[in-house]
Formats: sequence, structure tokens, C-alpha cells
Amino acid sequence: MEKNFNKIVIVIPAYNEIKTIKEVIKDAQTITKEIIVIDDASSDKTGEAAKNSGAKVFRHILNLGLGGALKTGFDAALRENADIVVTMDADGQHKAKEIPNLIKPILEDKADAVIGSRFLNYQEMPKSRRMCNLAANWITFIICGVKTTDSQSGLRAFNRVALEKIEIKSRHMEVSSEFFKEIKNKKLRFAEVPTESIYTEYSLSKGQNFFLGIKTLFKLIIDRFI
Repeated sequence: MEKNFNKIVIVIPAYNEIKTIKEVIKDAQTITKEIIVIDDASSDKTGEAAKNSGAKVFRHILNLGLGGALKTGFDAALRENADIVVTMDADGQHKAKEIPNLIKPILEDKADAVIGSRFLNYQEMPKSRRMCNLAANWITFIICGVKTTDSQSGLRAFNRVALEKIEIKSRHMEVSSEFFKEIKNKKLRFAEVPTESIYTEYSLSKGQNFFLGIKTLFKLIIDRFI
């Protein structure tokens, strides 16, 4: 049985994304006009471009990283009385057409948190990116205790129950794995749905790489055992 969710808010963390932010917002607006962009102390005009494109913009004076930006976005979405929050990357990797399928388990009251997985259906992906993600999945399982096929996906959806319970403490890329720890600790219902990503030279310059992955792993271990 589907529940009635009235307000969907899309949260987009952004750092120096002037090349793509306008198109990402335009695409997101095909789903909802409620767009929140977190300008994480960009040195370009990302925030100005996002505001001119119709998004509500919150700017960090200092760069707080992905985790810090998502925390600001979640807090803002709560104040906006969001029923469902969707997170999207600002580099153009995600497409808004994926969102109806992403939020379907929430609408059907089968999940509180949903991850858009690039691994449920086969798609072309750079080998280095695929290996980094597979390694991250194992690390997430070992440290956070949740099995997932795509721990580093930036396309996620949360209902208000999850939004109110999840506590984001990580400041950087390790927040992607922290979500799974919160899902387990707060006993949230979790689902994955297949999604596709658009890989461009620009989007591949963002996100995880080998050295960033090692740094993320080190931070996860510190948070778990120290």
C-alpha cells in the first residue's frame, strides 16, 4: 500500500561545480521544484549559478567536505518539512529520471532508506572505479555490518523517519559508508534499486580514487575502533 508523501526535496552537495550545476538543477526540476544546493565554499560561482537556476542555496564559509555538506542539506530539508529527501551528485553523473524508481520502495512503505546501485544491472564502468567500489563494499560490510552492492553511490533517498534518525558525523567521503552504519544502528528498513550513471571525463575526475579510498578507509577504521 502506497503512503501519501507530499514533499520531495532534492539535496545536491556542490564544490566548484560551475561546469555542471545549472544542467543538474534543470534536470532535477523535472521531478520537483524543491532543490537545495549546498555550496561547500566553492571558489567559483557555483552558488550564484545554482541560485539563478532556481535552487535554494546554503553556502559554507569553510569547506566542510561531502559529509558536512550533506548534514547541512539534511538539516535544511527537515526545516523545509520534507517527506522524502533525495541526494544527487552535482557533476552530472545522475539523471532525475531515475528518481521515481528510487523512491518507489519508500512510497510503497517497504523501505526508509534506498540506495541507487550501479551494480544491480551491468553497465559499462571504468575498471578502476569498479574495483574501488567493490573494495569499498567489503570495507563497509566489515566495519558497518551492512551488505550493499554500491556503498559509494551518491544517489540515495530517505523518508522523514530516516531523516530524523540519521546522524551525520563524518565530514568527508567516508559519509557514504557512515549512512550504512546509521541504517543498521537506527534499525531502518533498507533497499537497493538499479540505477545507471553517466561517466564523463569530468565526472571521473570527481569522487573516489585509489588514494582517496585509502584515506577514507583509514578514517572509517579510526571511527570504528578508536
